[in-house]
Amino acid sequence: MEQKIVLKVMTMTDNKTKQKAIEAAADIFGVDAIAADMNEQKLTVIGQMDTIAVVKRLKKVGKVDILSVGPAKEEKKEEKKEEKKEEKKEEKKEEAPKEEKKDEEKK
Repeated sequence: MEQKIVLKVMTMTDNKTKQKAIEAAADIFGVDAIAADMNEQKLTVIGQMDTIAVVKRLKKVGKVDILSVGPAKEEKKEEKKEEKKEEKKEEKKEEAPKEEKKDEEKK
């Protein structure tokens, strides 16, 4: 199962340390994607890898804090929201003809 790990690398303040952190994470087996945010000093790693192995490798670059570990698939939530919106639209369309029929019956 793919997982998403968000880490805070305290020493990631310039491009050199950012590159070292990305290269260290990229060497780990099972890593699919890496994203780095220098402003917040965050490194996001996605893939089928061991969290402890990632942290051990990044400790060579600098101090590391684990912010979150969870499943990588957040797309399902977005899809469900879109489906609910579509269902609501369909319900509104169905309600509109019913109201028109009631108005015709009153006449």
